[in-house]
Amino acid sequence: MIAKKKLYLLLAFALVVGYTWLAYNIFIVNAKGNDALSVCIIKSTTGIPCPSCGTTRSTLELFKGHLQNALYYNPLGLLIASILLVAPFWLLYDVLLGRSTFYTFYGNAERVINRRAVAYTLIALMLANWIWNIYKYI
Repeated sequence: MIAKKKLYLLLAFALVVGYTWLAYNIFIVNAKGNDALSVCIIKSTTGIPCPSCGTTRSTLELFKGHLQNALYYNPLGLLIASILLVAPFWLLYDVLLGRSTFYTFYGNAERVINRRAVAYTLIALMLANWIWNIYKYI
């Protein structure tokens, strides 16, 4: 398993990148009246959306309170929005109080995900999401 300090630094970096990306899309892209900027290499190269295409739009719709639109763009937006809302507070809690609750949770989650049945279920859900993304863009 990854070292605690590395995990917390990686999470902090991911949160900064995530919030920066959302802010860019809110204040720069949407201010110009455009849709969210696409940086998907798979979609740019093949024309076929990847399983995570639409996640930015989905997350933005969730923050506006539009659950149905968010689910349409990409159900993964629910997961991303949840992480963006909860993780900063969880990280601060652990760092400020010298705790390891997130690290423990991560270790437990990793063990659960490594179970064959859980891994196959998650792979099947990602494939279903990818099929959904391809279907709605055709």
